[in-house]
Amino acid sequence: MVAIDYHIPVLLPESVSGLAIKPDGIYVDLTYGGGGHSREILKQIRNGKLIAFDQDPAVKERLISDKRFEFVQHNFRYFANYLKYMGYEQVDGILADLGVSSEHLDNPERGFSFRSDADLDMRMSPGLKQTAADILQQSDEQELKRIFRDYGEVANPQRIARRIVETRDVKPIKSTFSLAECLRPLFPANRENKMMAPVFQALRIAVNQEIESLHEMLEQTASHLKPGGRLAVISYHSLEDRLVKNYIKGGNSEGVIHTDLFGNTMTPFKPLNRKVIVPGPEEIERNSRARSARLRIAERTEYQANV
Repeated sequence: MVAIDYHIPVLLPESVSGLAIKPDGIYVDLTYGGGGHSREILKQIRNGKLIAFDQDPAVKERLISDKRFEFVQHNFRYFANYLKYMGYEQVDGILADLGVSSEHLDNPERGFSFRSDADLDMRMSPGLKQTAADILQQSDEQELKRIFRDYGEVANPQRIARRIVETRDVKPIKSTFSLAECLRPLFPANRENKMMAPVFQALRIAVNQEIESLHEMLEQTASHLKPGGRLAVISYHSLEDRLVKNYIKGGNSEGVIHTDLFGNTMTPFKPLNRKVIVPGPEEIERNSRARSARLRIAERTEYQANV
């Protein structure tokens, strides 16, 4: 997942216009972050409501003060339970920007980046038990290989996993610099940073259970969107985008399209953009961390199975 500056919302007009906002509609921003998308949604709401979610307590310092706005400090994998508790069975639109903010990456204390020395933490919420250092210390070689292969799509994950196990047997790997020093001999000097980045990405995804959370969140969107309601998701790497694409295509993580006895398609979503939407050159020039952003928009169909 590529980070973005939380003051600069990515694909802002494209994602918000994709929701086709009704002035009296109920909308959900599943990734509040810096509040950029939420503020834009509120500009188009008159008598409606916006409910925003974020698991990071740090965002409370920049919450919007508006009677039409309500904030829930929790991971978006639980959004359906909170909507029901608040009295909303279905809403008119759901938006999720899956990017990690620069506030996370650029704050050395969070331990997300190998560019600064810090404890290997990487937790987006202090409520999570395992840090990145815990995973490196407690996982066996095969599990580490799976993490780097599945979450970072790194080249030769076995070699990286073995190197970590051999190193931690001598001395625990507890800081960002100690992990970087451990892996540096495996990478060519001119490609060191490029090859280190997906390793750190994989660890962060594992710590925060990002793919599991995304899977659970997507499974709940169809039943909590009104027919005709919109889903807009911005992803930043192939693992996320593949999962989003499959759910929009078939309503399941495999993207399998099922039909009934009459050959009618049984899918809860209709994709609204034939090609994935990406930032233009001007946006990338303003915000280079938007480069890998991918936006998919879908409309809830009348199909009601599993709802």
